[in-house]
Amino acid sequence: MTSFTSPVSPAPFEELLPATRRALLHRVAVEQSRGRAPSLVAAVARDGRMVWSGSRTSVDGHAPDADVQYRIGSITKCFTAVLVLRLRDEGLLDLGDPLETHLPGTAAGEATIAQLLAHTAGLAAEAPAPWWERTAGDLRPELADVLGDRPAPHPAGRVHHYSNPGYTLLGSLVEAVRGVSWEEALRNEILVPLGLDRTSTQPMDPHAGGWAVHPWADVLLPEPSEDLGLMAPAGQLWSTAADLCRFALFLAEGDERVLSAESVAEMRAPAVAPEAGAWDSGYGLGLQLARTGGRELAGHTGSLPGFVAGLWVSVADGVAAVALANATSGPLCGTLATDLVEIVAKAEPRFPEPWRPLPEADERLLALTGLWYWGTHAYGLRLTTGGGVALEPLRGSGRPSRFKADAEGTWTGLDGYHRGETLRAMVRSDGSVSHLDLGSFVFTREPYGPEAAVVPGGVDPEGWRGV
Repeated sequence: MTSFTSPVSPAPFEELLPATRRALLHRVAVEQSRGRAPSLVAAVARDGRMVWSGSRTSVDGHAPDADVQYRIGSITKCFTAVLVLRLRDEGLLDLGDPLETHLPGTAAGEATIAQLLAHTAGLAAEAPAPWWERTAGDLRPELADVLGDRPAPHPAGRVHHYSNPGYTLLGSLVEAVRGVSWEEALRNEILVPLGLDRTSTQPMDPHAGGWAVHPWADVLLPEPSEDLGLMAPAGQLWSTAADLCRFALFLAEGDERVLSAESVAEMRAPAVAPEAGAWDSGYGLGLQLARTGGRELAGHTGSLPGFVAGLWVSVADGVAAVALANATSGPLCGTLATDLVEIVAKAEPRFPEPWRPLPEADERLLALTGLWYWGTHAYGLRLTTGGGVALEPLRGSGRPSRFKADAEGTWTGLDGYHRGETLRAMVRSDGSVSHLDLGSFVFTREPYGPEAAVVPGGVDPEGWRGV
């Protein structure tokens, strides 16, 4: 996996170039002005740390910095998803389990945990009236009050339908399995280990106040800030640009104290098919996915009355960006954050890691490298780090895949068509390798050559011929 903390650049990046910093601040200034935000703060992280922050405000001399709290709305869902993945990694549940297995008695118990994470459980988008984002959570003291009389307008597993009540259920699932409140689990399992000291369920000074800006006049109205109660796992949190940069870095790399790199990569992988006409967006396990300018991004946007937020990370570029504003509508913080990533990635592209030889040469693995044929399709097999291999077509179309080494002397596919499939080197009685077996596909050193006996269906004994 590409690392944000690559030690191999020619010199450490102490700061962004002046032209890049100006471009970032200009983009923030345009969004604050065009979106008529009382205040807007943004930050960029690269190489494992925050490298830039900037802000604009409507009040002279009171510009916020990256340590001022804003409400982040649905970015909260990313935190809730991490708590659920932790339970899975500890063996306390399986993502394929029906909710009923661990949280009995709800009207959505047949939906699986994975479906809830990916918003494919078929649940309604919102809780029943009154508007949950502007009313106290104690109006919905039970899950039945959150789900209502018609909790699932769609069949489970058939359609992606964003659901705030679904993440309420996931928060309650965490509480049921952990035996502590969602807030306590969040603090102990994510906030404290990652050092997110300025992320909390209630506002802490300094924090921004939430405002509505009149759509046809430059006047303001304060927005209420409610405790969402059971709905908290869907959108309760307050945070800062600096804290969210740290969290974005975690979503790119993982942290063994919280969640492994493999598990956060699973969160970033598409879990649902995109909607018709929306091939540049998707959803993983608690993360929104986007493709813009040929760049793949993962993160989330958020909004609650008085606030909008955006967090996006490009793992390939090693860049993350956060944007926060205190307006109900107007500023496009999600788009702003993606633009900030693109500005840095284009202006200051990361250096590729230098080529280095493998730490040791395994003669048995070296003997497997080179040309192999699947029927008449030519493939090249090369070694990768950690005893892994890559199998790639040499011309025309094909199915390239990378494989990680297993303890049994086999390899497991990491991507593409062969993800999860097993690659084996089939050995003769004298210890030499006769062919490769990849999920029953046979790869031989020659196309339908002397090893004909290993090719299912056999090979014509007269061999190759002209017409």
